Amino acid sequence: MSVQFLIILIYFALTIGIGIHSLKHSKSSDSFHGAGLGILMCVAAGTGEWLGGTSTTGVAEYGFTYGISGSWYTIANGVGVMVLAIFFAKLYRSLDTVTVPGIVEKFLGTNARTVASVMLIFVMVMVGTSQIIAAGTLGVTVLGLDYNISVIILGIGFIFYTLAGGMNAVASTNVMHLAAMYGGTLLALMLVGGNTGGLAGLQRALPANPFFSMFGIGVPKVSSWIIASILGACTAQAGIQPILAAKDINVAKKAAVITAFAVAPFGILTALLGMAARVQYPELGNAKLALPTLMMDLHPVAGGIVLASIMAAILSTVSPIILASGTMFTKDLYEGKINKSADDKKILRVSRISTGIAGLVCIFLAILMYGSTMILDMVYFAYTIRGSIFVILLLAIYGKKTSEKGAVYAMITTGVVGVFWVAYKSITGSFPIHEALTETYASVIVAFVSALVFNSMFKDKIEFNAN
Repeated sequence: MSVQFLIILIYFALTIGIGIHSLKHSKSSDSFHGAGLGILMCVAAGTGEWLGGTSTTGVAEYGFTYGISGSWYTIANGVGVMVLAIFFAKLYRSLDTVTVPGIVEKFLGTNARTVASVMLIFVMVMVGTSQIIAAGTLGVTVLGLDYNISVIILGIGFIFYTLAGGMNAVASTNVMHLAAMYGGTLLALMLVGGNTGGLAGLQRALPANPFFSMFGIGVPKVSSWIIASILGACTAQAGIQPILAAKDINVAKKAAVITAFAVAPFGILTALLGMAARVQYPELGNAKLALPTLMMDLHPVAGGIVLASIMAAILSTVSPIILASGTMFTKDLYEGKINKSADDKKILRVSRISTGIAGLVCIFLAILMYGSTMILDMVYFAYTIRGSIFVILLLAIYGKKTSEKGAVYAMITTGVVGVFWVAYKSITGSFPIHEALTETYASVIVAFVSALVFNSMFKDKIEFNAN
């Protein structure tokens, strides 16, 4: 057993232990979904949505290929969370609901809540699947495990500690994960810096353009990330659930602001690691392996600590995502539609079952889609759907009266267009109409136009209902 493997195993076991310890704080459905959280717990749970595997290995890959501009991935996420903090955190927390579809219902009615819930559960499952694929790939490239075995073992671990403690487990473990991510990344930069000559060494070894240009990755990519992050942050169940679970409005707003500042700079660190890998391994054929290759060449103990920080990033995302899926199913579909008179004991049981099923579905899809670009297409589509729902919600928030039927039709229309756009790109290799008109732009435009059109067609106007 390698030192790196042992360190990661210890870290994973510690995570599960914290989750089990949180069981005593999750005796009711409210505590399982989250209630009365303080600032630290809100921030820790919230960052999991934004600092997943992509913020480590993904941004390092961008850094290896494009340089420091790859950091825009987390900077854009920070911008999106800051918009949430400034304009919507106070409103959302005041509505006394723990789900984004619950917010949708306040402005657009119960049918819109149901449709939004189904669509957002799909979003969470797709994102969760991508993170479990990342975990399985880490097990293959670093730990030498078979991919399927890696996915099953790690996936069951994710499910186990989430089911044990719910939101308390997510928040408690994410405090450790956040510290591990920043601590491990800073340690890696210090150690790698000794080999590359620090920042000055990178500047000597790499061309200024694109590696030291903040727009080396391209303005369209940067602008697309920012737009998608702003739209997505305001309807991201896993990121918003801790805010809705905050003990009061002031805690919710402060936690959102701090979360934005915690998320934004992380990509700068991992992009620099990718750039360091470019200097040390200029012939590396696969940029996706930039960070793992860099870490495996460190001292075994140091490398194991840094690899544990990569695992922490994945762990911090998967758990809140499957919890978010279970929460939306329980609160919006089961309690909202199927069994409105269910007692708390039954709601808690359904919460745990649905959360577990969401995790198992992610594991199954991670095995089924391994090695396929389909998962990336589905994740892009999922993010597009999330942003489009926010456009429709935004029109309802700032409009005096909105048609419930119009909102439902607009959501469905946007989903159909999004599927077509992603499928067309997958088959032909380019987007319909124009290459610059990505699925994000197309779906947002369709959401805006269709919401206005359908709202004018139907007369069943819904007024805001805070109760």
